[in-house]
Amino acid sequence: MFVQLTRELFGKPSGERIDVSDADADQLVRQGWARIIDDDPLSPTVTRAVQSGLDEAIERALQTFLHRQTQTGRPRDSARLAFSGLGDSAYDDPRAGFKHFGEFALAVRDACQPGKRPDDRLALITKAASGMGENVGADGGFLVPTEFVQKILERVFSPKNLLGMTDSYTVSSNVIAFPRSAETSRANGSRWGGVRAYWRDEGEQATATKATVGRLQLTLRKLFVLINASDELLSDAQGIALEQYLFRVASEEINFVVSDSILNGTGAGQPLGILNSAPLITVAKESGQAAATLNTQNVLNLWSRLWAPCRQNAVWLIHQDIEPQLHTMTIGSGGADIVAYLPPGGLSANPYATLMGRPVIPVEWCATLGTVGDIVLADLRHYVTATRGQMESSMSIHLRFDYDESVFRFIFRIDGQPWWTAALTPYKGANTQSCFVTLATRA
Repeated sequence: MFVQLTRELFGKPSGERIDVSDADADQLVRQGWARIIDDDPLSPTVTRAVQSGLDEAIERALQTFLHRQTQTGRPRDSARLAFSGLGDSAYDDPRAGFKHFGEFALAVRDACQPGKRPDDRLALITKAASGMGENVGADGGFLVPTEFVQKILERVFSPKNLLGMTDSYTVSSNVIAFPRSAETSRANGSRWGGVRAYWRDEGEQATATKATVGRLQLTLRKLFVLINASDELLSDAQGIALEQYLFRVASEEINFVVSDSILNGTGAGQPLGILNSAPLITVAKESGQAAATLNTQNVLNLWSRLWAPCRQNAVWLIHQDIEPQLHTMTIGSGGADIVAYLPPGGLSANPYATLMGRPVIPVEWCATLGTVGDIVLADLRHYVTATRGQMESSMSIHLRFDYDESVFRFIFRIDGQPWWTAALTPYKGANTQSCFVTLATRA
């Protein structure tokens, strides 16, 4: 069913028409995200034409599938039942007939046991194998149905982690390149990598200039999560508990490692993190400042080095050890002191405390108090990430067969680095500016 979005959803602008299942359309309309399209007289005609073509394609595929089942000696009726797990020709079932991931995992385990007949629904999602037997996990493995994979992906891109704050792109290959401005200075002759405007009188010859560009290339890196689950757990979990366990553990571990790499990544086999990047500015501590402290002047100095256009989107990333320092910070002296740090004022206030009007977010990936990286002021829109946009997931009993365990594997592909190649020299003044600023060690 076609619906028209009434507000932005998953990157699609308000007003765009999208094709979704009847159930999804009903939910989007009820929640106020979309409206039913009733002003397109051609839609029924187009739908019937597409439906007819899909029906013919499905029927041809079904006949081929039935023929293969007959050759392997499996009943044609069970083959037709398995094929019907796709749903009708218009809307495929992303769960391949399984109620939830736990039921799918149990079916995979049973299919891998000697002497047991695989669940017919697994025939639809078996990875192609060049060798023997398309239903044997060792020869190809079973892929997790699409809907289950998307559950993890949604958690990975949650705004509660750093990946959800970056300038993120989904790519179909493992390499993507972006042209980027070579500008590193706002001085005359350096803006846009070499463009300059001149005042000229009538009849004077103009001076030619040119812009220069650089290249940012991301090569996706593989992030693995392998989870061993005992066969006792698989038998006793009864599906739902197993689903909750596997997805929570896998998604939270991926969230943790991806966010840590965005902040601390070395760039060798993993994303290049903010704290190891060329545009990072490290502000010196105050003269005579005590070890493991943070004061108001530190904060003001950090703020002054953040490039002004970044201020409306920047966030403070801090280690929790800093919070006692923040609560005692003031501006002014004598009886004119005012509190510099504003904690949340209750459930009706913003979800984060603020400093210079920007959110203060405690994260695990910052260094402890007194170390470089314990407080980072960053506009993560200037950090670009690329992902494959999907999670590769599979299960096997063979890797840990002698331990009576099954292994679940999750692979997430990602790379990232800052847009900037260096800190920016301002038009006037000697202090460089950047989208990423941190404080030097206070030892």
